[in-house]
Amino acid sequence: MSITLARSRAVYDLNEVQGALDRSRGRSPELEAFYERMLETGAERFVTTPSSIDALDPLFEECPNFDDVLDDLARYLRLAHAGDKGFNVMPILLLGGPGVGKTHFAKRLAKVMQTDCELISMNALSAGFVITGSSASWRGAKCGKVAERLVRGQFANPVIVLDEVEKATGSSQSDPLAALYQLLEPETASAFRDEFIDVDIDASQIFWVLTANSTEGIPHPLLNRMAVYEVPAPTPEQAAGIAQRMYAGLLRELNLSAFDPRLDDVVLDRLAGVSPRDLRKTLLDGLGYAVADGRAHVKVDDIRLKPTPGKGRIGF
Repeated sequence: MSITLARSRAVYDLNEVQGALDRSRGRSPELEAFYERMLETGAERFVTTPSSIDALDPLFEECPNFDDVLDDLARYLRLAHAGDKGFNVMPILLLGGPGVGKTHFAKRLAKVMQTDCELISMNALSAGFVITGSSASWRGAKCGKVAERLVRGQFANPVIVLDEVEKATGSSQSDPLAALYQLLEPETASAFRDEFIDVDIDASQIFWVLTANSTEGIPHPLLNRMAVYEVPAPTPEQAAGIAQRMYAGLLRELNLSAFDPRLDDVVLDRLAGVSPRDLRKTLLDGLGYAVADGRAHVKVDDIRLKPTPGKGRIGF
């Protein structure tokens, strides 16, 4: 069983919130309600650190093509334990083609750390207020994803995933990446100010994971704020291991104890071209076809692949 150590940290100042609430009386019922929620929940949030330096070991098996990332994270985790400090590393950028498992890896990392995970799709994102909030004077204004996660969540160190960051678009008046110049630097992120609530929030403990197919379109000053990793597609052997582990997990989940616990090599070969986002459904369908045929094992004919229009074969 994985045990996580947790300290508490104030992510905003209650006196500042109270003052902001007093000033907002009669201006915006939504803003007043948000301030009242901040006061009601209090400012303390958990900062989690895996209690064992081996906590990341399962990810080496589940996500074998992320060895470079995991090697570094494992070293930082040992440093956190050696100095009895939090597991706080610089933002990471995962580069790789569609289907290599970047988003899946980020979600699994949050689970290992036993903290929240917030996924923000940057595909065609054209306004920075999704991250930073919008002015309370605007109609329909609300806070951004960062403040909302820190205020409504339990943790000061959630994993926030900015997916397909290179596809964010904007203008000089509304650059969706502009807020990241502050948020990706711990010193400035400790006094992040969402435009809606207009109160300093400590966002310095957030674990940032950005994903992209390439660095094209990402400004160099942002690249300099991140550790950049090229994530390859799994080798055939790694792909077979991923498929086998997911299959075994489905057998446990569905209580299919009578099924053959191992997939045949020909089945694994056929699954090698299925991306992680499609692998679970493909295996579920295969199990369904086997059950419908009265069998307790999956045959290669049960793996019925549906090609994506306009795309070729891809890896995990």
